[in-house]
Amino acid sequence: MKKILIILGHPVKDTFSDELRESYKKGATASGAEIREIVLRKLHFDLNFSEGYRGNQELEPDLVKAQEDITWADHIVIIYPNWWSTFPALMKGFIDRTFLPGFAFKYRKGSLLWDKLLTGRSARMIVTMDTPPWYYWLIYRRPGHNAMKRGILEFCGIKPVRITTIGSLKVSSDNKRLRWIAKVEKLGRKMN
Repeated sequence: MKKILIILGHPVKDTFSDELRESYKKGATASGAEIREIVLRKLHFDLNFSEGYRGNQELEPDLVKAQEDITWADHIVIIYPNWWSTFPALMKGFIDRTFLPGFAFKYRKGSLLWDKLLTGRSARMIVTMDTPPWYYWLIYRRPGHNAMKRGILEFCGIKPVRITTIGSLKVSSDNKRLRWIAKVEKLGRKMN
């Protein structure tokens, strides 16, 4: 049985991201996956990484549980909106506080190299945006996608990382949104 962790990184409730989360979960559950979820807006933790890597900022219970869920998962699905070409502060704060040295990666002493501690997992990013995806790719060069995929997930050993870009939301019709929901449910059924 495939173990799938769904992380919802939208700070606002009752959004299209919530619908996509439910759709993916429905498809994956129908295919027999075991599902756990982390809804970031429901967690209680300090977004500010005030000690950085120099200090010992204690993890709140919600972040300890999040690390347990990440360790448990075979596949991680991260759903969030693209804001200012990347991701919301809530998502960034969660990553800063959770994907820590000794958990997600480990620098080698006296070397520029590091050990990837989250190998053996794959991921799917589902990113909504108001910007047309072609414009985000051609003009902006996908900075948020690159940061999440290469700079975070692959840096920690998670791969392959696949990306589903959904947009432009602000000009989408109800029919288009229903097609996106069906597409994400199909991804869930394939468990990828």
